[in-house]
Amino acid sequence: MNSGTQLRETRKRLAPELFDLPVEEIRAGRYSDAYFNFARETLLTDGKHARVLMQVFQREQAVLGGIDEAIAILELCSEDWPSLSVEALFDGDEIEPWETVLTIEGDYTGIAHLETLYLGVLARRTKIATNVRRTVEAANGKPVLYFPARHDHYCVQAGDGYAAHLAGAIGVSTDAQASWWGEHGIGTVPHALIACYGGDTTVAAKKFAAWAPADMNVIVLVDFVNDSVGTSLAVARALDERLWGVRLDTASTLVDRSLWAEMEESGGFEPGGVSERLVVRVREALDREGFGRVKIVVSGGFDPERIRAFEERGVPVDAYGVGSSLVRGQYDFTADVVAVDGRPIAKVGRRFRPNPRLEPVIR
Repeated sequence: MNSGTQLRETRKRLAPELFDLPVEEIRAGRYSDAYFNFARETLLTDGKHARVLMQVFQREQAVLGGIDEAIAILELCSEDWPSLSVEALFDGDEIEPWETVLTIEGDYTGIAHLETLYLGVLARRTKIATNVRRTVEAANGKPVLYFPARHDHYCVQAGDGYAAHLAGAIGVSTDAQASWWGEHGIGTVPHALIACYGGDTTVAAKKFAAWAPADMNVIVLVDFVNDSVGTSLAVARALDERLWGVRLDTASTLVDRSLWAEMEESGGFEPGGVSERLVVRVREALDREGFGRVKIVVSGGFDPERIRAFEERGVPVDAYGVGSSLVRGQYDFTADVVAVDGRPIAKVGRRFRPNPRLEPVIR
């Protein structure tokens, strides 16, 4: 047995039941573009059962996501899954522009109503997987925490979290995001908890640490009063060994108190938000007082370009919390009929693109 065969045999797909699909509504065409439903009804009324070969692709350099979910839609919601021949790549695969990621062969009337759904799933999850992978690559091996839950509808969390996990995110922020691989969300002491303790970050951190399970990494936001250096030191002194890290999250419209004097002396540089200077000042202060083991997590407007710039300049960041940039962009997928009843046929400009990387889906 060669290594390629061994690799294929170890790759597993998620069980279709995991996705909790609204099967009957999908079968009824409720989530389908109406023209697919109309086409299906036309064929059924005419008694025509064309066996088609569908080919699915997109046009960017990307990281594939949503393929197991797309397969689940086909398996649970098509008219006759055993009669279909399906081949696919795997979630997490790097894919080329125009590369075929999925083929479906079968009676078109049994799958016509599913195209809208599996294309949408692939587009969404591939966007997340690609954004996360590029961010992880920019972070140069440092942890990336997946924090975009508040920037999107809650219904997307489970699948998006799984796509982020496969693409290399170290942690996600909600239990739903971690549910498909059996973990839980992680988080830091939030601003709201600090507010509940009268704006005293140290008190809030102590109360949080007293509640937190022993195996939880306690990370504290330290920008509530816009004094990240002073607050980091106060929290480190109060929690000592219990403190895993501090999180810098200064808004881009603010200059942290620790930089005011430097800003005045320099004639007014632009150190707003979580700047390189701020990270360095916090690191220096923690190290001076013997808290070198305390990690620095940064968040607030980070994307691959900004992370890459920090890494190239050696900014002493230990982990990146990334939010809205991970749900931006688009990776639209297209499905084409490229053969009917064994005869090649496709609209002008499209053709069958065989892909030796595809593997049969066998349940």
